Amino acid sequence: MAEEEKTEEAAPKEKKSSNMLMIIIIVVLILIIIIGAVVAVLLMGGDEEAVKNTSTPQAKERSVSTQRSRATNDAFNDTRKLDQIGTLYPLDTFTVNLKSDSGRRYLKVTMSLELDNPELSHELDAKAPVLRDRIIRILSSKTLEEISSKKGKQKVSEQIMDTLNSMITDGQIKGIYFTEFVIQ
Repeated sequence: MAEEEKTEEAAPKEKKSSNMLMIIIIVVLILIIIIGAVVAVLLMGGDEEAVKNTSTPQAKERSVSTQRSRATNDAFNDTRKLDQIGTLYPLDTFTVNLKSDSGRRYLKVTMSLELDNPELSHELDAKAPVLRDRIIRILSSKTLEEISSKKGKQKVSEQIMDTLNSMITDGQIKGIYFTEFVIQ
């Protein structure tokens, strides 16, 4: 009889401890998922504010006007017909190593620049090595996570356009079109 009472008392304790262990495991898993989501959001969206806060006042004024024109250009680019697109200036293929901690990744990109006037192509021809250097530097400074999304490609495109527009004098680059974009 005494042995039966001991086994009856031990069974509820084991059940209670296994239920408690299961609850602890579930809570820990939920916390890990929440922390991972917060870290992912912070890594994906924090770059814009850091760049805006560290720029000079003149660069801020220029970036505000560029952002306004870019916002109208983005809406305009999505609804424009093919006959409304300006002169296209094709660039050679760029193959660069991506910035990566784990493993080797590279990016192969071919793009065309939309020019606001055809005369700008002469200046681009004359400055081609410098333009290629700037584009290579921009592309090789990016990680896989930064360029794999649509928003990331748009940011890279805007960064290249802003950099090139600050270097040229005969006109403006209105858009950048990727004709090949391979990540490996």
